[in-house]
Amino acid sequence: MIRIDVSKCMHCGACVGTCPVNAMFLNDAALEVYDNCIDCGLCVKVCPVAALTMIKK
Repeated sequence: MIRIDVSKCMHCGACVGTCPVNAMFLNDAALEVYDNCIDCGLCVKVCPVAALTMIKK
């Protein structure tokens, strides 16, 4: 499961472009992670401001 720290997220979209299953969506208000996320962690690795973290379910 991915946790988003909204105070750090700068809406750059790096995570969205990296997701292999298109489970992330960036709109004007927020970054959203959908239920089809496979918890691969690629988005966490590419986030330039460490706004994403993996948490255990």
